[in-house]
Amino acid sequence: MSHPVLLCLTQSALPLARRAQAVLPGAELHGLAGRVAAADIVAFTGTAEHLRMLFAAGRPIVGLCAAGILIRALAPLLARKEEEPPVLALAEDGSSVVPLLGGHRGANALARRLAAALGAHASITTAGDLTLGMALDEPPPGWQIANPAQARRLMADLIAGAPRGLAIECGDAGWLDRTPFAAAAPVALRITDRAASDDGALLLHPPTLALGVGCARGAPAEELAALADAALVEAGLSPLSLALVVSIDLKSDEPAVLALGSHYGVPVRFFTASELAAETPRLENPSETVFRATGCYGVAEGAALAAAGSDGALVLGKRKSPRATVAIARRAAGLDAAAVGRARGSLAVVGIGPGAADWRTAEAVRALGTAEEIVGYQLYLDLIQDLVGGKPCHAAPLGEELVRVERALDLAAAGRKVALVSSGDAGIYGLASLVLERLEQGDRPDWRRIELAVVPGLSALLAASARLGAPLGHDFCAISLSDLLTPWEVIERRLQAAAAGDFVVALYNPRAARRAWQLPAALAILAKARPATTPVAVARNLGRTAERIEISDLGAFDAATVDMLSLVLVGSSATRRIETGAGPLLYTPRGYPASGAGKKRA
Repeated sequence: MSHPVLLCLTQSALPLARRAQAVLPGAELHGLAGRVAAADIVAFTGTAEHLRMLFAAGRPIVGLCAAGILIRALAPLLARKEEEPPVLALAEDGSSVVPLLGGHRGANALARRLAAALGAHASITTAGDLTLGMALDEPPPGWQIANPAQARRLMADLIAGAPRGLAIECGDAGWLDRTPFAAAAPVALRITDRAASDDGALLLHPPTLALGVGCARGAPAEELAALADAALVEAGLSPLSLALVVSIDLKSDEPAVLALGSHYGVPVRFFTASELAAETPRLENPSETVFRATGCYGVAEGAALAAAGSDGALVLGKRKSPRATVAIARRAAGLDAAAVGRARGSLAVVGIGPGAADWRTAEAVRALGTAEEIVGYQLYLDLIQDLVGGKPCHAAPLGEELVRVERALDLAAAGRKVALVSSGDAGIYGLASLVLERLEQGDRPDWRRIELAVVPGLSALLAASARLGAPLGHDFCAISLSDLLTPWEVIERRLQAAAAGDFVVALYNPRAARRAWQLPAALAILAKARPATTPVAVARNLGRTAERIEISDLGAFDAATVDMLSLVLVGSSATRRIETGAGPLLYTPRGYPASGAGKKRA
């Protein structure tokens, strides 16, 4: 199921929507433009049109509004209920949640989940849930239905009191305890992990199988998938009972292994060599060659057995192709993929902008919403408490950037989904470059196997430029005045080059209590190449309550007004100051002609 959309039509519904969002990780907030104001919402104008777009895209919808609004908007699109995404109405006062569509496609489960967290009443109306206490076409997580059409027919028979039989070959079927099956009746529901033919009975496949895999580096994904498919056919097992794909952690970044999980639509989990070595007594095909390469005597068999646990067993020993191996193990009681091994960890280095909530990108909000652990400087964590409250947060003081980076990498290497928070843009004087530097220089292969993403944010120079007008309208550069990591001689050469090139210059880290002389020195270098009347702006605490924007001239600028929470922007010789009704603004012209606007080059 894709991430739900929480749709608000009024500002008063927003607090409840945020509570619901905390229950549904990854859920997006959509608000009616002009009525709902928040930094991290997706704004829309036409309510009915927006609802239809989401519905057609298969997005689950939780409307914080009257049920009638949803019904009238979506009625023209209703055709095949088997294809409808969940649609729920959540009362604005949080008193009730009503699944309107897709009850057995996740809506009932969402309603119960929201009701439990919000103290609401889940108004479930589907007959199977009310009469039988469950729905055969919405089995527990991990279970799959081979022939869904039979589910509706069987539920109708059971509701009518017709005697129907149940056959359980494997899997924990405790969720069916309230269902009135008859012991002597013909089998109408078969629970099996075998590749059974459709004999008219409903076939439910529990998650009992672990597919262990190994492969050479760079093995084709098609080869591994073909080998796995053939192994399942040979064993007479249904791929619908695969709970997960498992391998050694050395393969946690192997494209073919990851693609195999997507091929079957199941999670991929990993074990250390020592964990697989513990399975040596149970291997059917131990290999000295594999031991020399990996530190364990069997990857495919070992991983399958480790996943199945002590009460599981191999059902198909190692099968090989030129560059891959597979094996299958079964745990008859069923497997919980989330409790097996560890996932491939991920690290998102997230730029959160200067601080204001409305300057966060939607991608940053999603990355923070889906992360399991957050790492950052405490001030930045405080700025995003509305997004990460309740999650494990790891802070380190200013100046301990390396500690933060290595903590984030360690957590990701342990299989966690981690967000490393950086102010502004993570790639501009942020932590992204330090992460990559540690990946290159650190002797940690496990770090390199994580999934890495850099999430852009609004840099302070862009925010300052927007507040000031358009001072970056022509060529510009950014220079940090901190000599903690860069020798002053290097900074000085860059300032001289910027002065010679007549760039607009954004000065980061301009002044600190123990480093007060660099800013006057930098301005003196720039002043040699541009007029004393050149505009200079100071932007402090951008996007925060103490925001201050001041414009001065290069010749009269007072560096004592600047601190480390400031950005100093020095214009080029072409930068202009104009007076407007909104106060003074700056712009740097590109040299567009005064006429012929239609021929301008953007």
